[in-house]
This record gives sequence, C-alpha cells and structure tokens, in this order.
Amino acid sequence: MEVPTGGKVRERKLNLCDSGTDSTVWMIEEAPEAVGHFLCPSKGGIMNNTTRRGIKTRNITRVAVLSVMAFILMNIKMPLAFIAPAFMKLDISDVPVLLGAFTMGPIYGVIIAAIKNILNIIITGTDTGMVGELSNFIIASVYAITASVFYRRYRTFKGAILSLVLGIVLMTTSAFISNYYFIFPLYAKIMPMEAIVAMGSKIIPKVTDLFTMMVYCIIPFNIIKGSITAVVTVLLYERVRPVLKDS
Repeated sequence: MEVPTGGKVRERKLNLCDSGTDSTVWMIEEAPEAVGHFLCPSKGGIMNNTTRRGIKTRNITRVAVLSVMAFILMNIKMPLAFIAPAFMKLDISDVPVLLGAFTMGPIYGVIIAAIKNILNIIITGTDTGMVGELSNFIIASVYAITASVFYRRYRTFKGAILSLVLGIVLMTTSAFISNYYFIFPLYAKIMPMEAIVAMGSKIIPKVTDLFTMMVYCIIPFNIIKGSITAVVTVLLYERVRPVLKDS
C-alpha cells in the first residue's frame, strides 16, 4: 500500500465479539468502549437485560423506601414562629429527596418529591387545598435537580458542599418566584390575601404586602430550611450511599 508524502494511513482493525452462540458481532476497534459493550451484551454491556431489570427493580425499591421516609419526615414539623406564619412549618423531608437524587440521579429526586406529597394528600390530608403540597414539590424538585446535577460534575466533598449551596440559592429563588406569582395568589382563593399578609405582619411588622412577605418571611424561611436539610444530607450521605447506589 502506498502512503502519500506527509500522510499516514490507519488500517481498520476488526475484532470479533463472540457471544458464545452461532451469532457474532463485529465492531471497529477504534469505537468507544461503551459502543462495544452495547454491541456485546454477553460481555457485561448495558444491553444485558437481566442486569438492567435488576437495577430497575432495586431503584424502584429504593424510591419506595425513600418516599415513605420523606412522607414520615414531612409530618414531623416545627414552627419557625420568629419568622414565618403558622401555616409555614419546618421539616426535613427533602433529605430523602436529595439522597435519592445524589445516588440515583435527578429524576429520582423529583419522583420521590412527588410521591411524598401524594402520600401526604392521601393519608394525612391537606389543609391548604393541595396548594402547600404543590409548592413543596416545586421547591424540593428545584433543590434536588440543581444540587445533584452540579454534584455529578464535581464529585468531591467540596463539590458536594457547593452543590448544596447552589441548590439552596436556586431553591430560595424558585420559592420567591413561585409563591409570589402563583402559589400565594392560588392560596388566596382559600384564605383572603389580606389575612395572609396580616399573619406575616404580626410576626414581622415590616410585612405590609405580598412582596414584603416574600422578602421577610419566605426567603429567610427557605434559607433556614435548605441549610438544615443540607447539613443532615451531608451527615447521612456517606453512610447510606453504599445501600442506595449500585457499584
């Protein structure tokens, strides 16, 4: 074979992937390893249906357990009477949501957040016309997606801390936006807006309207809630990760 001046010819090499049956699959050696695994399921690739079914079953079980834990924690509440009206109570039900998102992926965190609120509506019942559960789902999902996506790119302790800080910032931002433009106006169909604002002004005199209630009640409340949730998540993560994450 002639080689042009200054050029180089790479010879295509083909490897035989023998599945152990009469059928064989050929693949180019230069192809990414993941492609080879895809084409050769018998070699432990991602197309190994038995393995995929096993992982799927384990993840369903983990989601179920974490969802029940989140539902239980959602009903262990404490008021923050120095900063928030009586209908806003602190809980750490987002801890299982974050653990699921960190170990299995962001979508699992969203699923856990949804199931915990559905369980709360069905079993405990809602006293906010499901508006509170909707708000909880939105904020928990933003927290879980933000923190887990960032952490999957920077898998270090520092990366975990930064991911949680970023999650708290975006969670608080989403709480402000969603509550101001959607959640509180929707809740006002159950309780008059004047009464809601009055509950806030009893605690913090600077609360005079919906906007100031967002500033002096909603923002601090979510920063405190997000921070406590982050601390508990950091303390538990390394202990539960081997159970929740496939090796």
